[in-house]
Amino acid sequence: MTVRVVVVDDHAMFRRGVTAELATTGAGVVEVVGEGEDVDTAVAAIVAESPDVVLLDVHLPGGGGVEVIRRLATHSSPPRFLALSVSDAAEDVIGTIRGGARGYVTKTITGPELVSAIQRVSDGDAVFSPRLAGFVLDAFAGSIEVADIDEDLDRLTEREREVMRLIARGYSYKEVAKELFISIKTVETHMSAVLRKLQLSSRHELTKWASDRRLL
Repeated sequence: MTVRVVVVDDHAMFRRGVTAELATTGAGVVEVVGEGEDVDTAVAAIVAESPDVVLLDVHLPGGGGVEVIRRLATHSSPPRFLALSVSDAAEDVIGTIRGGARGYVTKTITGPELVSAIQRVSDGDAVFSPRLAGFVLDAFAGSIEVADIDEDLDRLTEREREVMRLIARGYSYKEVAKELFISIKTVETHMSAVLRKLQLSSRHELTKWASDRRLL
């Protein structure tokens, strides 16, 4: 049977790209029946369409992907959620799976791989990109202190987390600004807030902090 899918992402161009790819690669196997651009529109589309699988971005306006899962927890026929995100950070993977998603893949995935992942999640399997599966196993084994990660990251806004991760990976302020479609001045403001909230004094310390927590 055709797997009915709702695509949730705050970038319209990405939603259109995924829909087009699934229409071609997944023809007769996967059908996109709705879209959402934030938490409220995602919940509305899922309630209206009752899809089998929701492709869910982690970072969404209105509370993030986990908030969508939380709101649908008491729905009469909740779908299965497959996170599809640009983020491959440990806290995003672990937090989303802990929130109720059945799998987590990154946006570097190919069309055929995505169709396969959707089918497997629909059948009840758990699906992860290989590196991300390691995060989940490490979390269960106790190698990653999830509580400590959450406590530190809870101090940061969603945008500050994005800036933090890129800066810690070695991006320049100009590169971060281009990646996130914000001004260099705004990057500087977010970076100052990140260092202050995490009680760090330099980019070097931030990189070590993020590396120790497997956030890179």
